[in-house]
Order: sequence, then structure tokens, then C-alpha cells
Amino acid sequence: MKVSVLKLCVAAAALAGAMTAAQAQELKIGYVNGERVLREAAPARAAQAKLEAEFSKREKELNDQLTRLRAAGDKFEKDSPTLSEAERGRRQRELVEQDRDLQRKRRELSEYLNQRKNEETASVLERTNRVIKQIFDSEKYDLIVQDVVFAGPRVDITDKVIKALNAAPAPAPK
Repeated sequence: MKVSVLKLCVAAAALAGAMTAAQAQELKIGYVNGERVLREAAPARAAQAKLEAEFSKREKELNDQLTRLRAAGDKFEKDSPTLSEAERGRRQRELVEQDRDLQRKRRELSEYLNQRKNEETASVLERTNRVIKQIFDSEKYDLIVQDVVFAGPRVDITDKVIKALNAAPAPAPK
């Protein structure tokens, strides 16, 4: 009797292991490399180009202002020995004020650029998540993940997501 109970336990364990292996093979998992999507997908590249166009003029204006400030600083250094004490102090204060103004404008531009980048990235990620959800539903995935330490090429569906994003029409501007 003891031998048959032991055989029954071993058989049950083997059957449970076989069922678990069979279920694991049926599990459909996908992985999406979010960084690659943000780097390669057409909507992400379009958002980057939009930001560059939006901010290039202001960046050029700040660079021009910096060039003028440097030229004024060089002129001040050259003229400084011949200026009166009052004139030297006045020009120095003007240069300091211009530098402060330039630094403030740079900070404001940087903050606004970061805000706009976040908005554009959020928009692209929203579209990406909709595409991933469509792939999830249509191809009957059990799990799709984005942040992983390692993923093999067998589960990587990043190319599929990028192709779907590139094929999808762009949303209407707000």
C-alpha cells in the first residue's frame, strides 16, 4: 500500500509539473522598449522637430544677446582704463544687469522647453499606449511590459509598435 501511495504522489507531481509547463507555453508575453519607441517612431520624431522649430528662434535670440553682451564686455575691458570712475561703475552695472537678464531668460526658456518636452512626450506615450493596447487585444497577449531588466527577442514587440505608430494617422492639433 505504501508503494502505491508513493507512486500516486510522484504521478500527481509529474502531472502538475506537466500542466504548469503546458500553461506556461500558452502564456503570451510581449515587451516594448519605450526608449526605442521615443527615439524611432515617427510621432516622436515629429514632436522633436516641432519643439526644435518652436524654440529655435528664441534660442537664436538668446545666442545673439550673448554675443552682444560679450562684445560689450570686451569693449568695456578695452575702454576701462580711459573711463572716469563714475562711467566705469555705470557701464559695469549695465553689463551685470544685462548678464542677469540673459541668465533669467535662459532659465525661463529652459523651464518652458522642459515643460513642452514633457507635454509632447506625454502625447506620444499616450498614443503608444493606445497602440500597445490594440496589439494586446488583437493578438491576444496575456501580458505586455515596458520596463524590464532583460528581455529576449522572442518577446520583443517594439518593431511592431513602431510600425503601428508610424502607420497611424496623426491626431488633429489642439
